[in-house]
Amino acid sequence: MTDDPSRREVLKNSTVLTGAALLSSGIPGGYAAQAAAKADDPSPVVDLPAGRLRGVLEGGLAVFKGVPYAAPPVGPLRWRPAQPHPGWSGTRDATAFGPSAPQLYREGGDPVLGSHGSPPFDEDCLTLNVWTPRADDAKRPVMLWIHGGGFLSGSGSLPIYSGDTFARDGDLVVVTVNYRLGPLGYLYFGEDGAGGNFWLTDQLAALRWVRDNVAAFGGDPDDITLAGQSGGAFSVAALAGARPAGRPLFRRAILQSPPLGLQVPTRTESLQRSATFLDVLGAKDVAQLRTLPWQQLVGATIEMFKRTGRWGYWSTPFLPVIDGVTLDRHPSELLLGGPGADIDVLIGCTREEANFAFALDPAYAAATKEQVLARARDTFGNRASEAYGAYAQARPGARPVDVLMDLIGDDLFRMPGLELAERRAAARKRPVWAYQFDLPTPVYDGKLAAPHCLELPFVFDNFDKWSQAPFLTGLDPRIREGLASTVHAAWISFIRTGDPNHPAMPNWQRYERDTRTTMSLDSVTTATEDLAGHWRRLRRPTGS
Repeated sequence: MTDDPSRREVLKNSTVLTGAALLSSGIPGGYAAQAAAKADDPSPVVDLPAGRLRGVLEGGLAVFKGVPYAAPPVGPLRWRPAQPHPGWSGTRDATAFGPSAPQLYREGGDPVLGSHGSPPFDEDCLTLNVWTPRADDAKRPVMLWIHGGGFLSGSGSLPIYSGDTFARDGDLVVVTVNYRLGPLGYLYFGEDGAGGNFWLTDQLAALRWVRDNVAAFGGDPDDITLAGQSGGAFSVAALAGARPAGRPLFRRAILQSPPLGLQVPTRTESLQRSATFLDVLGAKDVAQLRTLPWQQLVGATIEMFKRTGRWGYWSTPFLPVIDGVTLDRHPSELLLGGPGADIDVLIGCTREEANFAFALDPAYAAATKEQVLARARDTFGNRASEAYGAYAQARPGARPVDVLMDLIGDDLFRMPGLELAERRAAARKRPVWAYQFDLPTPVYDGKLAAPHCLELPFVFDNFDKWSQAPFLTGLDPRIREGLASTVHAAWISFIRTGDPNHPAMPNWQRYERDTRTTMSLDSVTTATEDLAGHWRRLRRPTGS
């Protein structure tokens, strides 16, 4: 990338500002002070069609936690689409988060991200949380955040996804959501011709709940931005197909590291995977599975990893399904036609996505060139040797595992994301904005580089909530805080206006076919033309 002195000066100026200071200086108009001044009710209350809610005042914001948006998916509703919640009488306490969706749990988490989900867990998990400057009639823009986690882990109640920074700094209403994960959300049985993707029915129910109720919390139901990372970003794309009365349910989409390179199974393929799950548990059918405790179902995930994993591929034991009912095509297609084509899109990835899963694995560290070439043939066919050479040349001194990680990251995240940007730019309808998060972390002798998930604390600008995350160790505080201020304010600007530009960063042009502008988010934030052009041409040698 080019090191433009003027841009370096812009970043230098931004590094001394907090997110709130950036906003107060004109991005987008000093909302932090307004929010703090208004949210002074001792115990905020809202009245909804389902009943009355009493929340809590935290840091000048009205917060409502553990709000049910669908009926508990338990008993006969296990592996059924989300159903309406019956409501409640009296005033429901909304001062504590609800339980997270059942998932595997290991004390301390993993050596990269740390913990990404913690007890309590329960099948009765379909709740959401709301942060608002004030429950009034201000019609603020709304951000609905969908967490990722490989379709296996995560929760909308995790402190790292707290909506307070966005609500306070951007004068937004922020909603986070829990949805079914792992076997409870992603197994497919095709009962009586019914669909699967129970995770998607949960998210759609939550989105409809936001549309129908967010006005009571001071939000605008016609100005919703759906945002997510990894599996959550995949979900955002899938939800673009929801179209009551031919209109999208949301106005803008932020897709952070969407794994659009996933080959989504057909019904037949998904039934085969469900048969494997039945075999793991020694169950004969779904009726028997419904009698088992969720702990036993989730525990089978470990064996599913072993039976479904493939060398050189990101392990995903549970996957969405093209069932023809809830999902009739790959989610990337849903942002190209129909109502999804009218949604503004911000999309990007980190530079070394796959290092998250592979860089610290000793088995992959011992990978040979022959193994990686065999994996490269899956992508490049008889041009695998050419591709291997190109990846190795791009990283002087690269080991086979370094080539492999770049190949996996491109296959799963970067290239399919750019392909979506290319196709939307060609259609010339709603704009698309592209970024790449390039700031490396020095931890583990730099082996992680800029891995999957690293942009998250910069987007939320809440490093105080990430003390459990090893991958942030060693980052220079001044660079860290400066880049976080820049990124956080860009996301707020996009949510509010559909344009991520703000005064404290270089001009960010939309992605067009003639320029292919991609914002490189790094210690020097730089707008770069055709950042991945070499790799795009490598995969399409006869085209542009």
